[in-house]
Amino acid sequence: MTGTVDTRPATEGPSAPAPARPRGMFALGRWLALPVGLTSVLAAVGTVALIVVAGVATLSMGRLGIPLGELPNALTGGAEGKELFVLDRLRGPRLTVAIGAGAALGLSGALFQSVTRNPLGSPDVIGLGAGAGAGAAVVALRMPDTIPVPLGALIGAAAAVTLVYFSTGTGFRDPGRLIVAGIGVAAIATAIIQYVVYAVERDRATALASYVSGSLAAKSWDDARTIGLVLLVLVPLTWLLARRLDIGEMGDEIAAALGGEPKRTRAMAVLLSVLLSAGAISVAGPVSFIALTAPQIARRLTGAWGAHLTLSALMGALLLVTADLAAQQLPLEDRLPVGVYTMAIGGVYLGYLLTREWRKGRL
Repeated sequence: MTGTVDTRPATEGPSAPAPARPRGMFALGRWLALPVGLTSVLAAVGTVALIVVAGVATLSMGRLGIPLGELPNALTGGAEGKELFVLDRLRGPRLTVAIGAGAALGLSGALFQSVTRNPLGSPDVIGLGAGAGAGAAVVALRMPDTIPVPLGALIGAAAAVTLVYFSTGTGFRDPGRLIVAGIGVAAIATAIIQYVVYAVERDRATALASYVSGSLAAKSWDDARTIGLVLLVLVPLTWLLARRLDIGEMGDEIAAALGGEPKRTRAMAVLLSVLLSAGAISVAGPVSFIALTAPQIARRLTGAWGAHLTLSALMGALLLVTADLAAQQLPLEDRLPVGVYTMAIGGVYLGYLLTREWRKGRL
């Protein structure tokens, strides 16, 4: 069955947080229900348009860029010579990886913030990105022929989130403990990365230093296929959780009463968040703050209650493509990793969030 249904609960307890603006759901049977609203649709269309603009600028700007007049012909298979080299080897794979990795990070952050009901509950803040980077670094340089790098990133991410969960003593519920535990885990992961960097040869260490900062340089179609496969498998699974995530934001008691199975939903969402983040980090390195900021921007664009999975993924793609465009075109240090740009912008945003949460007495 396909149609639009009202998702407002039949009854609500006196202490239940009232949604700012209940939305309809696009439903396919009883298994898939995606939130749909006019504001969300307009925001998604606008975000896609901005991704296209940033993508065209990435392919056409600079000394090696493909001229705008020749770009349509190049994209439809008519590229030759320099245009073919730029599109097939330099900027095409890089742009595709930026879109895919940004979408995965945005989706990962939306899942985590939804189940923790905490704006600071981001994979960046709890050290998941640093843990995945440490796992990838150890595997890439110490066991390159034994364990694939994506699996190493997944192991590192899982270890980091497990350590944070148990070290807080309250799971993911207390924002203050979450931040302190995340800082500690990130410091441990950074120490592991630094050890690996200085334990290998100088030339390989230079390449690794760029990777652990988050870099899209020298990406190939193999990287694009990797992140594409991650999204192909995991995005449908996140959609299946969309309705339960929205119900879960009302609180565990109401979610349980409505059949939302909050504990099971939370476990599945955290697992998917770890897998999406590890997939992105395996191809782009631990790019900071995309997972933190993309869901926040999506929520503010719509002004509505809910997880905003699709818009968070689109916003993550836009942020990473734009940051990579800046990394390629701004006249700063040559080959500055894209993670440096996201870290600079995201650090300011994290400071704003911490100040706001402190003023509300949540820290």
